[in-house]
Amino acid sequence: MEPSRRDNKIVETPDPSFPSLFPPKKNFPSLSRPPNNPRMAAISLRKGNTRLPPEVNRVLYVRNLPFNISSEEMYDIFGKYGAIRQIRIGTNKDTRGTAFVVYEDIYDAKTAVDHLSGFNVANRYLIVLYYQQAKMGKKLDQRKKEEEIAKMQEKYGVSTKDK
Repeated sequence: MEPSRRDNKIVETPDPSFPSLFPPKKNFPSLSRPPNNPRMAAISLRKGNTRLPPEVNRVLYVRNLPFNISSEEMYDIFGKYGAIRQIRIGTNKDTRGTAFVVYEDIYDAKTAVDHLSGFNVANRYLIVLYYQQAKMGKKLDQRKKEEEIAKMQEKYGVSTKDK
């Protein structure tokens, strides 16, 4: 290599007859941008050593579903993001419009939450959350306490209505 002067700086120009030790640089696509395919997004999550937050779970709790949605439609919507182990759709008066979706893989569940939260189904926007048993247990405990208080009020003739 022969040094040459440009703007008072010494710049070495490569000798064309000497083979380069390093291959030419190639333009690789950015790895920080998630792929368009949801299945590929889950795979890219697995390859990177990403640590998932503690609330991430294989079990998803879905709210604001249309009351007449079928299990086949649920499998069509959620099956795009990975293998599903089970779907439970609420049928009681209290549980209509909700469902539990259980994925085989936690990364598929994370991808589904990322892509389906706010997804429009029959003019209803889905609310997709990770199932958290501790919070569900608290709601059940609260209901039991309220029922117990109502029974005691009835038993002792105490009313909560303002006089």
